[in-house]
Amino acid sequence: MYTPRLETLPPKAAAWVEIDIADQCLVLWHGQEVQWSCQVSTAQAGTGQEEGSGRTPLGWHYIRAHIGREKPPGSVFRGRRPTGEIFSEALAERYPERDWILTRILWLCGLEPGVNRGGSVDSQRRYIYLHGTPLDQPMGVARSHGCIRMRDADLMALFDQARPGTAVWIHG
Repeated sequence: MYTPRLETLPPKAAAWVEIDIADQCLVLWHGQEVQWSCQVSTAQAGTGQEEGSGRTPLGWHYIRAHIGREKPPGSVFRGRRPTGEIFSEALAERYPERDWILTRILWLCGLEPGVNRGGSVDSQRRYIYLHGTPLDQPMGVARSHGCIRMRDADLMALFDQARPGTAVWIHG
């Protein structure tokens, strides 16, 4: 898997992802050309690097892993493993406190030592993902517990275009 170096970011001739916390927006770029964009939902607690903060980490990351390619939309994941469940209102009523991770997971790894990589600020060890969320959860509003929530259709489109190793820049 390709791991981008900070001095080569943003890529001049490859796909990369920008997540703007202030606008609650994700943009897929190819070099300097916008491919598409969508609304997202980042952390309700704002931005921050520390483990246990419930905040979305800033800086340059890359997609470490793709999880869920063969699963249908609405598939439920716990600990990065499919549970065999498909999200429904009945399931939500049965588990009202669950932070739903649905459909696909793009697991992020930080690229900046001391900022989002290593020690208590490590995005990968914090399990920071881009993942699906139920339809009743608003996009464009910060509501997550640190991850970046997306609509299933947007997540599946991104999943197909942003392979492991794709650079991701999260900024405020």
